[in-house]
Amino acid sequence: MATIFDEFSQEATAFINPSDCVMPLPGFPEICITTFSQNIITEFVTNHNAQVIAELCTANGMLPVYEVRYQNLSIGLFLSRVGAPACVAGLEEVIALGAKKIIQFGSCGILNQSAAENKMIIPTSAIRDEGTSYHYIEKSEEITAETTSVNIARHCFEKHRIPYVLGKIWTTDGIYRETPDLIKQRKEQGCLAVDMECSASLAVAKFRNIPIVQFLFGADNLDAAAWEPRDIADYGFREANRYILMGLEIAAEMMRQP
Repeated sequence: MATIFDEFSQEATAFINPSDCVMPLPGFPEICITTFSQNIITEFVTNHNAQVIAELCTANGMLPVYEVRYQNLSIGLFLSRVGAPACVAGLEEVIALGAKKIIQFGSCGILNQSAAENKMIIPTSAIRDEGTSYHYIEKSEEITAETTSVNIARHCFEKHRIPYVLGKIWTTDGIYRETPDLIKQRKEQGCLAVDMECSASLAVAKFRNIPIVQFLFGADNLDAAAWEPRDIADYGFREANRYILMGLEIAAEMMRQP
């Protein structure tokens, strides 16, 4: 496996590119918000004036891209599929449609309960324990978030008095292979939480030169003697309005950036 990761291709153009599958859409929102919870998306578009402006075609079905208005801004909203490869494919296609800035939020498993309890998590870096990112940037154990993007999230959380913590995320493909030894090791490396997309999303954003702001909310707890599912089945639905509002506020702040 190490030899595969060692063979990073420096070619910017692939044999199949997003532009071969998706045509730019005139007037497509410059900034898009994406999350992984269908319930959060459905709740918002049902109760707000949102219209479908595009669709992402997948074997799992069509994923609509909505346009919403906030502070006189046109903002895209779409569902990301779970898992690094599927998530990145969606990001690639939305960028090909015309997106220039991305906001991504979702749930995670907590690895450090004392640090992250009742707080939003803003990733500052992520351990690359997934395969997708290695096709976008050269091998390294970690990938770092852009400071500007981290500071935008911080500013918005502080403005709205929402508790948050900065820290490292463990991104893994193997949700059912988060063994006790690996959890212990990642905690010792300083990881606050575990997810399946953070590092890969950072990698494609770097490759495409697209700013991305990420934030995570805790679902289940792995920092205990036994796994605590908590509200993992809810996937953030109870706080849906708050998460979407923060996404919209971050979008407005990003649009004010040069």
